[in-house]
Amino acid sequence: MTQLTLQQKCFLLLLTIVTIGFVWILMPYFGAVFWGMVFAILFESLYRRFLGVTKQKPTWAALLTLLTVIVSVLIPLGLITASLVNEAATVYSRVGSGQINFAEYFQRILHALPSWMVGLLERFGLTSMASLQQKLTAGATQISQTGAKYALNFGMNTFDFLVGLTVMLYLLFFLLRDGESLARRIRHAVPLGRKYKSRLFDNFTTVIRATVKGNVLVAAAQGALGGLAFWFLHVEAPLLWAVVMAFLSLLPAVGAAIVWVPVAIYFLATGAIWQGVFLVVFGVLVIGLVDNLLRPLLVGKDTKMPDYVVLLSTIGGMELFGLNGFVIGPVVAALFIAAWDLFASAEEFHDE
Repeated sequence: MTQLTLQQKCFLLLLTIVTIGFVWILMPYFGAVFWGMVFAILFESLYRRFLGVTKQKPTWAALLTLLTVIVSVLIPLGLITASLVNEAATVYSRVGSGQINFAEYFQRILHALPSWMVGLLERFGLTSMASLQQKLTAGATQISQTGAKYALNFGMNTFDFLVGLTVMLYLLFFLLRDGESLARRIRHAVPLGRKYKSRLFDNFTTVIRATVKGNVLVAAAQGALGGLAFWFLHVEAPLLWAVVMAFLSLLPAVGAAIVWVPVAIYFLATGAIWQGVFLVVFGVLVIGLVDNLLRPLLVGKDTKMPDYVVLLSTIGGMELFGLNGFVIGPVVAALFIAAWDLFASAEEFHDE
């Protein structure tokens, strides 16, 4: 090992300090920077196509790619979000006014259950309408307080969201236009051998593409199909439940079934037999198979990580980083696996 001189040590210390300071300055807009980088990776191939169309003019190619992102991703997402907020507010008001009465739904299920099952529930005190009403009231109060808090935070953070969106689009333009030279400089600066850098960088970009392109599109497809089924069956707030199913579909071993299965059970228990059977068949044969059909096409087999790794990394990432964590978690897990595979196969780290 080469011994570092005092000057080199001082420079490395300075480099570490200014790097930490720069990251600290960027932290308020971490989400904007992160998603700017993600979109740059996702739309890099489209940018290269526009380069050919514009006769190798990077600025125009980046502008066309940016316009495509706005039209194909951001505008539809904004419209869906506005509709979702409106539907959630409607459901909230109907629950508060008593038009949606969960105690009544529970009572319908009790009347449809066989006597032996009702007796079993009575042994555990689960059929008492007084205690149920008390629990529902407490739950509604808690939901009201939480909803009010989030509504207030949303109103206060609207300006910050718009600023973050502007920063992301601005950064995305430059990452598309200058991303290749920037990536080349980063590769050169990282003090690792060519083999290690190539494997880790390729893994990083591949997992981001796989996570966003694969997982998000699969989740969106499952949520959309579940929402259509709920709309067809006249279930309350189908768009809201579609978003919930899409969100849960991001988690392996959980999935959209945690939403549609209880609804199917409710239909069957209350005598709506064809609705319940339709939802079960549609959920198993259509919603459930989307993952098996679409994910291999969108993600590919080479990037497949074990489901338990994806589940734990996704949940842990979202716990630490919020919504951004569903991408950050699997990326960190993939880099962890790749780094240990490299270490295990590198001869220079092991004795003969």
